[in-house]
Amino acid sequence: MFEQTFKNIDDILHKDAGCGSELDYVEQTSWVLFLKYLDDLERDRATAAELTGKTYTPIIEPEYQWSIWAAPKLQRARLSKSGSVTEPVEVDHNALTGDDLIDFVNGKLFPYLSKFKLSAENADTIEYKIGEIFSELKNRVQSGYNLREVINRIDELRFRTHAEKHEMSHLYEDKIKNMGNAGRNGGEYYTPRPLITTIVKVVDPKIGEKNYDAACGSAGFLFEAYEYL
Repeated sequence: MFEQTFKNIDDILHKDAGCGSELDYVEQTSWVLFLKYLDDLERDRATAAELTGKTYTPIIEPEYQWSIWAAPKLQRARLSKSGSVTEPVEVDHNALTGDDLIDFVNGKLFPYLSKFKLSAENADTIEYKIGEIFSELKNRVQSGYNLREVINRIDELRFRTHAEKHEMSHLYEDKIKNMGNAGRNGGEYYTPRPLITTIVKVVDPKIGEKNYDAACGSAGFLFEAYEYL
């Protein structure tokens, strides 16, 4: 399911004037994927907190939550300001598109997310990482209609199980490998999986030791070390 979705997204971005290379496709797909993944993470945390009788404070304010600006639907539950999962409520199902979507993403969403870096307690927090990412990134998709298609495709994906996350990691590595094969500079960040597996076997990590990947991208070394252990 993920592989076909990525192919469809590449076809959409290929038509956009702001995306001219495989590197652009990966970058622009990644920030949308990140926000969808973050929304799923917040929902899991809110559910876990509710089951234990605790209160979860969402990272993202309601206006900027995925289920509000990206994929509003009728009868969809969302996080309240207090962090609890509200009962399904009827919300506007006419999602932003065209110039309205581009104006929101460029003028409101990215500036809001980039400020997390300044307000985060320290660099180890997820808030700081959000701010770091969106301080460096720019939305290069010029057509709000193309961006709407990309968002709709990604909204269909789910990242709740380990199998889904594992598939996503492999597909991301394939994307980076393809950039390298095409002569793009993104390929310099790719280490072939057989080489990773061999290095892990030579290092021979032991349970109880710390495993550190100083140039972690798709976490291939960490995953193979985990599997080895």
